[in-house]
Parts: sequence; C-alpha cells; structure tokens
Amino acid sequence: MTPSHQSNAELAAGLGASLRALRLDRNLDQKTVAARAGVSVHALKNLESGKGTLKTLVSVLLALERASWLATIAPMATINPLSLPRAATPRQRAAASKSVRG
Repeated sequence: MTPSHQSNAELAAGLGASLRALRLDRNLDQKTVAARAGVSVHALKNLESGKGTLKTLVSVLLALERASWLATIAPMATINPLSLPRAATPRQRAAASKSVRG
C-alpha cells in the first residue's frame, strides 16, 4: 500500500518497524539504544510498535545517528517560484509610436 493510502496507525507502525530494523542491523539491543537516547526501554518499545511520541522519535534517531531522516520530513524548497521571472508572452504586433497615435 502506498503511504497516501495508509492510515495513521499503519504509517506509525511502518516507521516503528523501520527503526527496529535499523537497531537490529546495528546489532543493538533495546536497553542500549534507550540508554543512548535517554528514554526508557518501555518508551522505545512503544516507538517500535508505532505508539511512541515525537520526543522519543527524535531522541532515538539521534542515538542511532539518523537525525538526517528528520530533514526529509519537510525539506526546504530549493527554488522559490515567486523569485522566478514571469514568462513574457510573445508580442503579437508592434506598438504604434506615440506621435502617430494622436
């Protein structure tokens, strides 16, 4: 299922599973990661099951050295459409000089 068709609970569970997989890939147990993050093991278990808090998420990402994930949540725009010049419409005919309009 694509992220736009998932419920909040499904998205949170997927994020928790990704964090758990990252922790296991680094061969770290929950107690170690919780201690590094400054959170309880219970809070980490909640996060990995999709029920954690934003504060716990940030702490765990920092402990796992994945704070860069936070930058992908709301990336900064590299091009501001308001600063782009407006595309001029091509001229259809020449304007009459002011002396001829009279």
